[in-house]
Amino acid sequence: MLKWISVLWKFSRPHTIIGSVISISVLWLMALKVIGYVNHLSLLLLTLLVGITCNVFIVGLNQIIDIELDKINKPNLPLANESLTLRNAYRIIFISLAMTLLFSFLSSIILVGLIVIILCIGVAYSAPPIQLKKHHLPAALAITTVRGLLVNLGMFLHFIYASGQLTLDQIIVQGFHVIPSEIWMLTSFVVAFSIAIAWFKDLPDTEGDKKFKFRTLALAYSPKVALYGGIALVGGAYFTTIIWSLRLENPMISTMHAMALSAFLANVWFVDLNRPKTITRFYMLFWVFFFLEYIFFGINAVS
Repeated sequence: MLKWISVLWKFSRPHTIIGSVISISVLWLMALKVIGYVNHLSLLLLTLLVGITCNVFIVGLNQIIDIELDKINKPNLPLANESLTLRNAYRIIFISLAMTLLFSFLSSIILVGLIVIILCIGVAYSAPPIQLKKHHLPAALAITTVRGLLVNLGMFLHFIYASGQLTLDQIIVQGFHVIPSEIWMLTSFVVAFSIAIAWFKDLPDTEGDKKFKFRTLALAYSPKVALYGGIALVGGAYFTTIIWSLRLENPMISTMHAMALSAFLANVWFVDLNRPKTITRFYMLFWVFFFLEYIFFGINAVS
């Protein structure tokens, strides 16, 4: 039983699951800070179930399609090392898909629409003939659209609608005016982070990507372009957020971001593009900064 749980955990790509859980939880905090949280815990739990099962479907489908590629790039994944059978992998993703659609229908019409769009992008990202991930620009746009725009703006609208703060008609009439500046700032930051994720994630995988003719940024140009381009984007996002928080006279947000920027630059210092282990370590630590960004805004929401 423990072995099966371990295999399922690795198959779900834990860093993406953690990212989904933290982002959804913080957006719930930000959306409900005006009316309180106690009466809407079930809304959070239901939405988390949708986010987790949707995440498992998308990353699971990606691994099913990429078995041969992962044997080179990520040999420790369950399908690549044969600790999980292809038949069981299909069972997991179809059960996850069914649960995603069921729980979203039980939650809100906004969440249904949001999840359907995310699922379509997820399939287009991994599956032939479209397979957006084979080319660096469509891949970055897909990841950024989901992680940056749809999750942040869509989940916020879902929460204010499902909690009864606004009707669907009011949201349609008011449009993006219902979204506060904090959500726009968080979204802008995560957009920059998502583009960097799309570039950084391919840095340790150039061997397999080259064999399977993937046009990632690291291969289309060079690993240095992918690395330093992402660093510039993230650095710019930190500086923009610090300036924004100072203009709002919010020293807590500016201080937390200044500390995070310093830690991020320290993480960059130890990257050696000639040593794959340092690249992998840098990329996994980069997700910690992604988590921290949501935590910073969550702390701000409840303080």
